[in-house]
Amino acid sequence: MTSGEHQHVDYPNGSAEQGSPDVPARVAGRLAELGHQVTTQRLKLAELIFSKPQHLAAEDLLRMALAAGIKVSKATVYNTLNLFAECGLVREVNVDADRLYYDSTTIPHHHFFNEDTGELSDVPMNSVCLGDLPEPPEGTETAGVEVVIRLRNRR
Repeated sequence: MTSGEHQHVDYPNGSAEQGSPDVPARVAGRLAELGHQVTTQRLKLAELIFSKPQHLAAEDLLRMALAAGIKVSKATVYNTLNLFAECGLVREVNVDADRLYYDSTTIPHHHFFNEDTGELSDVPMNSVCLGDLPEPPEGTETAGVEVVIRLRNRR
């Protein structure tokens, strides 16, 4: 599976975490605030995740970590990504039943997904215009709408 780097998008609230030298401190603060243990492995993985805006599958992050000399297991990578998603540090993007990406940009936006290459790229929120949404079932409310636009290479 191929990871996709973000296409440049000017976000009004751009993610201040990405590329910032204080990523470990910010991540550690968020984890501690929510009562989670701060570990060296989690902080090293955070440095990789937030080094630039990107979409990563767990396998991509594992390869990056091993290439960077970070001793980490596959289980630790999966658990860390799931914890970061739970804490709001990354967003999960489900593109199909077999592919889950983690997005380092957490503000709402849409995505293009190329089914042929596995590349995921950003689409600014205001680039997609939706009509009226249906009323949600009783006892629920709409939490958000994010669109994944599926692409394939021209044949």
